[in-house]
Amino acid sequence: EVQLVESGGGLVQPGGSLRLSCAASGFTFDDYAMSWVRQAPGKGLEWVSSITWNGDSTYYAESMKDRFTISRDGAKNTLYLQMNSLQPEDTAVYYCNAYRWPSHYWGQGTQVTVSS
Repeated sequence: EVQLVESGGGLVQPGGSLRLSCAASGFTFDDYAMSWVRQAPGKGLEWVSSITWNGDSTYYAESMKDRFTISRDGAKNTLYLQMNSLQPEDTAVYYCNAYRWPSHYWGQGTQVTVSS
């Protein structure tokens, strides 16, 4: 059974940091490109960041590239998102995604709330 389980979300003050994790199982993690996607309250899905299957290349949405860092650990089958300088507009449910054509897998999401 394919599973993507996100963790690490929570309540943080503006300017704070969080590190999200996404534990993968049930598929060959190293064969898949991985991404983080978020959904703010009342809004659609927004792509955050992606990393290639081997970790050689990373990509970020413009508003996040100086604050967020995506990484992966093949030994642990885990994807990470280090988020710094968080702002209220970063409040959202964060989902991890695994992609290798034609397969797409999604986690259940983890809530990040940025508020004072």
